[in-house]
Amino acid sequence: MVEYRIDRHSGVATYVQIVQQTKQALRLGMLRPGDQLPTAREVVEATAINPNTVLKAYRELERDGLVEARRGLGTFVRRGLSTAPADSPLRAELDAWAVRAREAGLDHDDVAALFTAVLDKHFAGQDQHSQGEAS
Repeated sequence: MVEYRIDRHSGVATYVQIVQQTKQALRLGMLRPGDQLPTAREVVEATAINPNTVLKAYRELERDGLVEARRGLGTFVRRGLSTAPADSPLRAELDAWAVRAREAGLDHDDVAALFTAVLDKHFAGQDQHSQGEAS
């Protein structure tokens, strides 16, 4: 099950953070079709956010066809986005790179900026649909 982490200082709307984290879990294969998302009540208890915020995020995920709400049962994953499983060798290489970046004195924002710049360089011109899923 996914555990949401809300960064109140990020400038990103809380419901968007939930959507992004769910999509990331789907891409990494941490959530698979049939898996149940935490209930709104569980998310509220863990994060101290408004239940309507959780429901808004879940509705957006439902509109995207990624999850389905089952009355009285909860919200379940309909389809995954997994193309790079959590145990991918690329993930291990990226993990090692992140360790080296931290040892070199880079902080989270430095690493994010560097990684984004490299991504932009190598994925420039790809269709906006695949980038739109991340938002």
